[in-house]
Amino acid sequence: MECLIGMKFDGFSLIAHDNSAGRSVLVMKQNQDKIFHLGDHLAMVVCGDTGDTVYFGEFIQKNLAYYRIKNGYSLSPSAAVNYTRHEMAKRLRQAPNLVNLIMTGYDESTKQTSLYFMDYLGTLADVPFAAHGYGSYFALSTLDRYHRSNMSKEEAEGLLLKCILEVQKRLVINLPSFSFYFVDENGVSSKRTVKTEPAKVVGESTGEQQSEEMDVFV
Repeated sequence: MECLIGMKFDGFSLIAHDNSAGRSVLVMKQNQDKIFHLGDHLAMVVCGDTGDTVYFGEFIQKNLAYYRIKNGYSLSPSAAVNYTRHEMAKRLRQAPNLVNLIMTGYDESTKQTSLYFMDYLGTLADVPFAAHGYGSYFALSTLDRYHRSNMSKEEAEGLLLKCILEVQKRLVINLPSFSFYFVDENGVSSKRTVKTEPAKVVGESTGEQQSEEMDVFV
Protein backbone atom coordinates (compact mmCIF):
# COMPACT_ATOMS: atom_id res chain seq x y z
CA MET A 1 0.00 0.00 0.00
CA GLU A 2 2.98 2.30 -0.44
CA CYS A 3 4.39 4.39 -3.26
CA LEU A 4 7.83 5.86 -3.93
CA ILE A 5 8.63 8.13 -6.88
CA GLY A 6 12.00 9.43 -8.06
CA MET A 7 13.10 11.56 -11.02
CA LYS A 8 16.49 12.75 -12.28
CA PHE A 9 17.04 15.99 -14.18
CA ASP A 10 19.95 18.14 -15.32
CA GLY A 11 21.55 19.39 -12.10
CA PHE A 12 19.01 18.10 -9.57
CA SER A 13 16.74 15.22 -8.69
CA LEU A 14 13.42 14.78 -6.90
CA ILE A 15 12.32 11.95 -4.62
CA ALA A 16 8.89 11.49 -3.07
CA HIS A 17 7.08 9.05 -0.79
CA ASP A 18 3.56 8.61 0.51
CA ASN A 19 3.03 9.27 4.21
CA SER A 20 0.92 6.22 5.06
CA ALA A 21 2.04 3.44 7.37
CA GLY A 22 -0.05 0.32 7.79
CA ARG A 23 -0.29 -3.42 7.85
CA SER A 24 -2.52 -5.50 5.59
CA VAL A 25 -5.84 -3.59 5.31
CA LEU A 26 -5.16 -1.37 8.35
CA VAL A 27 -3.70 2.14 8.27
CA MET A 28 -1.75 3.00 11.42
CA LYS A 29 -0.68 6.59 10.68
CA GLN A 30 -0.65 9.19 7.91
CA ASN A 31 2.53 11.10 8.78
CA GLN A 32 5.27 8.48 8.36
CA ASP A 33 8.65 9.74 7.16
CA LYS A 34 10.22 7.26 4.74
CA ILE A 35 13.37 9.23 3.89
CA PHE A 36 16.85 8.65 5.28
CA HIS A 37 19.43 11.41 4.94
CA LEU A 38 22.69 9.62 4.14
CA GLY A 39 24.86 12.70 3.63
CA ASP A 40 24.80 16.37 2.72
CA HIS A 41 24.00 15.51 -0.91
CA LEU A 42 22.64 11.97 -0.58
CA ALA A 43 19.26 10.57 0.46
CA MET A 44 17.07 7.53 -0.02
CA VAL A 45 13.38 6.72 0.38
CA VAL A 46 12.27 3.22 1.39
CA CYS A 47 9.14 1.08 1.43
CA GLY A 48 8.32 -2.47 2.46
CA ASP A 49 7.81 -4.16 5.83
CA THR A 50 7.99 -1.43 8.47
CA GLY A 51 10.47 -3.20 10.73
CA ASP A 52 12.75 -4.13 7.85
CA THR A 53 12.74 -0.65 6.31
CA VAL A 54 13.51 1.18 9.55
CA TYR A 55 16.24 -1.26 10.61
CA PHE A 56 17.91 -1.40 7.20
CA GLY A 57 17.61 2.35 6.58
CA GLU A 58 19.16 3.24 9.92
CA PHE A 59 21.89 0.62 9.44
CA ILE A 60 22.94 2.16 6.11
CA GLN A 61 22.62 5.69 7.48
CA LYS A 62 24.81 5.04 10.53
CA ASN A 63 27.46 3.08 8.63
CA LEU A 64 27.84 5.80 6.00
CA ALA A 65 28.12 8.36 8.81
CA TYR A 66 30.78 6.20 10.50
CA TYR A 67 32.73 5.98 7.23
CA ARG A 68 32.60 9.78 6.89
CA ILE A 69 33.85 10.31 10.45
CA LYS A 70 36.58 7.67 10.17
CA ASN A 71 37.98 8.75 6.79
CA GLY A 72 37.17 12.46 6.73
CA TYR A 73 35.16 12.34 3.50
CA SER A 74 31.88 10.89 2.26
CA LEU A 75 31.29 8.10 -0.22
CA SER A 76 30.15 9.14 -3.68
CA PRO A 77 26.53 8.30 -4.60
CA SER A 78 27.76 5.43 -6.79
CA ALA A 79 29.91 3.96 -4.01
CA ALA A 80 27.16 4.43 -1.42
CA VAL A 81 24.51 2.65 -3.49
CA ASN A 82 26.85 -0.26 -4.29
CA TYR A 83 27.62 -0.63 -0.58
CA THR A 84 23.87 -0.59 0.09
CA ARG A 85 23.31 -3.29 -2.53
CA HIS A 86 26.06 -5.41 -0.94
CA GLU A 87 24.36 -5.20 2.46
CA MET A 88 20.97 -5.93 0.89
CA ALA A 89 22.35 -9.09 -0.74
CA LYS A 90 23.96 -10.23 2.54
CA ARG A 91 20.71 -9.85 4.47
CA LEU A 92 18.72 -11.59 1.76
CA ARG A 93 20.88 -14.69 2.23
CA GLN A 94 20.37 -14.68 6.01
CA ALA A 95 16.63 -14.06 6.40
CA PRO A 96 13.64 -12.66 4.49
CA ASN A 97 14.12 -8.92 4.06
CA LEU A 98 11.45 -6.87 2.28
CA VAL A 99 12.95 -3.45 1.52
CA ASN A 100 12.59 -1.51 -1.73
CA LEU A 101 14.33 1.82 -2.13
CA ILE A 102 15.21 4.73 -4.37
CA MET A 103 18.51 6.51 -3.72
CA THR A 104 19.62 9.80 -5.20
CA GLY A 105 22.63 12.04 -4.77
CA TYR A 106 24.65 14.89 -6.21
CA ASP A 107 28.34 14.11 -6.81
CA GLU A 108 30.34 17.26 -6.06
CA SER A 109 33.41 15.94 -7.89
CA THR A 110 31.67 15.23 -11.21
CA LYS A 111 28.84 17.78 -10.80
CA GLN A 112 26.39 15.05 -11.80
CA THR A 113 23.12 13.87 -10.29
CA SER A 114 22.39 10.15 -9.93
CA LEU A 115 19.16 8.25 -9.31
CA TYR A 116 19.19 4.56 -8.40
CA PHE A 117 16.41 1.97 -8.29
CA MET A 118 16.84 -1.03 -5.98
CA ASP A 119 14.36 -3.73 -5.02
CA TYR A 120 14.32 -6.27 -2.19
CA LEU A 121 16.25 -8.80 -4.30
CA GLY A 122 19.19 -6.43 -4.68
CA THR A 123 18.43 -5.49 -8.29
CA LEU A 124 20.23 -2.19 -8.95
CA ALA A 125 19.85 0.20 -11.88
CA ASP A 126 20.85 3.79 -12.63
CA VAL A 127 17.66 5.25 -14.12
CA PRO A 128 16.17 8.61 -15.21
CA PHE A 129 13.03 7.94 -13.15
CA ALA A 130 11.78 5.21 -10.83
CA ALA A 131 8.82 4.14 -8.72
CA HIS A 132 7.95 1.42 -6.21
CA GLY A 133 4.68 0.09 -4.84
CA TYR A 134 1.24 -0.32 -6.37
CA GLY A 135 1.27 3.32 -7.42
CA SER A 136 4.24 2.59 -9.67
CA TYR A 137 1.94 0.95 -12.22
CA PHE A 138 0.43 4.35 -12.95
CA ALA A 139 3.32 6.67 -12.04
CA LEU A 140 5.78 4.98 -14.40
CA SER A 141 3.52 5.35 -17.43
CA THR A 142 3.03 9.03 -16.63
CA LEU A 143 6.77 9.56 -16.17
CA ASP A 144 7.52 7.73 -19.41
CA ARG A 145 5.18 10.08 -21.25
CA TYR A 146 6.09 13.44 -19.71
CA HIS A 147 9.59 13.21 -18.19
CA ARG A 148 12.31 15.37 -19.76
CA SER A 149 15.85 15.74 -18.45
CA ASN A 150 15.86 19.53 -19.02
CA MET A 151 12.85 20.28 -16.82
CA SER A 152 12.99 23.08 -14.25
CA LYS A 153 12.14 22.48 -10.59
CA GLU A 154 8.70 23.99 -11.10
CA GLU A 155 8.05 21.64 -14.03
CA ALA A 156 9.38 18.68 -12.03
CA GLU A 157 7.01 19.53 -9.20
CA GLY A 158 4.14 19.70 -11.69
CA LEU A 159 5.09 16.29 -13.09
CA LEU A 160 5.12 14.82 -9.59
CA LEU A 161 1.65 16.24 -8.98
CA LYS A 162 0.48 14.70 -12.25
CA CYS A 163 1.75 11.30 -11.08
CA ILE A 164 0.08 11.66 -7.68
CA LEU A 165 -3.26 12.63 -9.20
CA GLU A 166 -3.09 9.65 -11.55
CA VAL A 167 -2.40 7.32 -8.61
CA GLN A 168 -5.32 8.85 -6.72
CA LYS A 169 -7.59 8.45 -9.72
CA ARG A 170 -6.72 4.86 -10.62
CA LEU A 171 -5.69 3.17 -7.38
CA VAL A 172 -8.33 1.83 -5.00
CA ILE A 173 -5.92 2.18 -2.06
CA ASN A 174 -6.09 5.57 -0.36
CA LEU A 175 -2.78 7.49 -0.33
CA PRO A 176 -3.92 10.95 0.79
CA SER A 177 -0.56 12.71 1.11
CA PHE A 178 2.97 12.64 -0.30
CA SER A 179 6.19 14.34 0.81
CA PHE A 180 8.98 15.23 -1.60
CA TYR A 181 12.53 16.59 -1.60
CA PHE A 182 14.93 18.12 -4.11
CA VAL A 183 18.60 17.09 -4.16
CA ASP A 184 21.10 19.38 -5.91
CA GLU A 185 24.44 21.13 -5.41
CA ASN A 186 23.02 22.84 -2.32
CA GLY A 187 22.15 19.53 -0.66
CA VAL A 188 18.85 17.93 0.29
CA SER A 189 15.98 20.41 0.51
CA SER A 190 13.49 20.63 3.34
CA LYS A 191 10.34 18.52 3.19
CA ARG A 192 7.34 19.68 1.19
CA THR A 193 3.98 17.93 1.35
CA VAL A 194 1.18 17.44 -1.18
CA LYS A 195 -2.23 16.54 0.25
CA THR A 196 -5.12 15.35 -1.89
CA GLU A 197 -8.73 14.84 -0.90
CA PRO A 198 -10.70 12.47 -3.16
CA ALA A 199 -14.13 13.72 -4.13
CA LYS A 200 -17.46 12.15 -3.28
CA VAL A 201 -18.96 11.04 -6.57
CA VAL A 202 -22.40 9.77 -5.52
CA GLY A 203 -24.83 11.93 -3.55
CA GLU A 204 -26.01 10.50 -0.25
CA SER A 205 -29.66 11.55 -0.46
CA THR A 206 -30.64 11.54 -4.15
CA GLY A 207 -28.06 9.13 -5.49
CA GLU A 208 -27.37 11.54 -8.35
CA GLN A 209 -23.86 11.78 -9.66
CA GLN A 210 -22.04 14.89 -8.55
CA SER A 211 -19.17 16.62 -10.28
CA GLU A 212 -15.80 15.16 -9.37
CA GLU A 213 -13.40 17.55 -7.70
CA MET A 214 -9.98 17.18 -6.17
CA ASP A 215 -8.37 19.75 -3.92
CA VAL A 216 -4.59 19.87 -3.84
CA PHE A 217 -2.70 21.65 -1.08
CA VAL A 218 1.03 22.24 -1.45
